Amino acid sequence: MSADLVLNASYEPLHRVSMEHAIRMLVRMVAVVEEVREGQTFGPWPRPKGLRLVRYLVMRWRYRHTPTCTKEAVKARDRMCAYCLDPAETIDHLIPRSRGGLVTWTNTVAACRGCNHRKGNRTPAEAGMRLLITPVAPS
Repeated sequence: MSADLVLNASYEPLHRVSMEHAIRMLVRMVAVVEEVREGQTFGPWPRPKGLRLVRYLVMRWRYRHTPTCTKEAVKARDRMCAYCLDPAETIDHLIPRSRGGLVTWTNTVAACRGCNHRKGNRTPAEAGMRLLITPVAPS
């Protein structure tokens, strides 16, 4: 199976799809054939080499300035517990989620399970724990 190129409505390349996916896109009329493979057809359509979407697809992920904040990414950023410098096993929210804290780069740090349980549903200041690592958003 060869992959067919999918272009946005503004002719910028998006990704490649299988022949089956290309057929489904044409049947649903979300794309039109932009370039064909000479002498090859399937049903009433020429076999496409490239498709173009009918409507413009906004690609917000391409214009995001910082990487997505996930548990694995926070643990990879810190590598060790922000409170005792032991190996990190989980993440901890500086402002707990129950108090409106969000999963952001500056509100999460890597932590070992012991420090995470000790801090509990409090801020580090309330728990009497000092941060040894300053959380920053990676570039």
